[in-house]
Amino acid sequence: MFVIPDGVVTWAEIDLDAIAHNVRAIKAFVGDGVEIIASVKANAYGHGLQPVARTALAAGASRLAVHRIQAAVALREAGITAPILLLGHVPPSGVDLVLTHSITPTLVDRQSAKLISDHADHAIKVHIKVDTGMSRYGLEPEEILDFFRYTAALPHLAIEGLFSHFAAADELNLDFAHQQWAQFQAILDAVEQAGFSVPCPHICNSAGLVSMAETHLAAVRPGLLIYGMAPSPQSVPAFPLQRALVLKSSVIKVRNLQPGATISYGRTFTAERPMRAALVSLGYGDGYPRLVSNRGQVLIRGQRAPIRGRICMDQLVVEVTDIPGVSVGDEVVAIGRQGADEITPEAVASWAQTINYEITTGLLPQVVRVYKENGGYLAPEGGVEQWANYLRGA
Repeated sequence: MFVIPDGVVTWAEIDLDAIAHNVRAIKAFVGDGVEIIASVKANAYGHGLQPVARTALAAGASRLAVHRIQAAVALREAGITAPILLLGHVPPSGVDLVLTHSITPTLVDRQSAKLISDHADHAIKVHIKVDTGMSRYGLEPEEILDFFRYTAALPHLAIEGLFSHFAAADELNLDFAHQQWAQFQAILDAVEQAGFSVPCPHICNSAGLVSMAETHLAAVRPGLLIYGMAPSPQSVPAFPLQRALVLKSSVIKVRNLQPGATISYGRTFTAERPMRAALVSLGYGDGYPRLVSNRGQVLIRGQRAPIRGRICMDQLVVEVTDIPGVSVGDEVVAIGRQGADEITPEAVASWAQTINYEITTGLLPQVVRVYKENGGYLAPEGGVEQWANYLRGA
């Protein structure tokens, strides 16, 4: 039986078996000839960087992708040796870290390319990003050939990949995604005709992977799919996914309120009848969205308890008038299944007027992650000691 870590009243349970299942399902869908670059940026979408990275690699991913150098360094320090693609910017202060830890940088400017080459003492594999419609990070299409020539002439750089990113492959209308794909194909053709080899071109995020199988190329970069969530209602995979995250908390007080009593900051909820209110140790300081105030629900004793009043930094109030026997210490499920009912990240996202990505990535470090694998629970990732270290900057 699972025992809550000492001193912990709010935690997330991460099912590593579900992560492994999802990676294997993706691998079966794209086929053996396509590499999986598992996106574990933003603390593996809130699920925990190192455990998810190890699980994804063991299940069939061959590479990892992160956005920031510190995440890549953390993976290396944890003993992970697989290739790590750094999707984001490399500042001059990060060049030595990239080289020391064998991180594959993304290049979009000559200054960074030269700096990396100048500091390296052997050939460093690099990927080049081209912007085909995100208007975000990446070179303009007309800059690509000159940049390839410049980069290829530097003594310590070896171009391994060229990639782009779909902006709207999660929509019902895929016209813009097809435009991006056509442009990327034309860029690849031009690069190859100019005499350059690109062993690992890639463009597919989760949505492109699901909706546009013709764009899989040498590698795909699934993110949300790994965690058991679909990119959008219009982009649902044909293969089954298993949700990997359950967010739980505890009832820490139960009280009776009389008609006319108001709840929380701003007094945005007024009791219209005698009611029982349960205080739950979960708030926006944990990453649970304040916009869910007076809209959302949690599960207690297998039943839905509506959130009443504004969500606070560390606490929220739910009504349990119609749920018999609620008492201090009862388990509360804010995301996930309890009994016959389930609250999905998509439901929470709807209440918060956002997307499922933001709900899981928003979970902060003070929410202890507890991992399940092979049907049992592993030792929790931290607890009160980890949180104390976090506060000290350790």
